[in-house]
Amino acid sequence: MHERLPKRWIVERTFGWLNRFRRLSSYYEVYSDVSEAMIYGSLIHLMLRRLANLRFTL
Repeated sequence: MHERLPKRWIVERTFGWLNRFRRLSSYYEVYSDVSEAMIYGSLIHLMLRRLANLRFTL
C-alpha cells in the first residue's frame, strides 16, 4: 500500500513534472489564460501517456 505524502511534496512533484515541458519552464505568456491552458495541456499529456502505459502493461 502507498504511504500518504504531505501535500507540499505532492505539489513540488507536480511542479517537477511540469518543468519538463520546455515552454512552461522558459517562456512567460502575456495572458494568464494562455499560461493556464498550457498547464492543463501539459497535465493532460502526462495523464494520457501514463494511461497508455498502464493499458499496455495489463
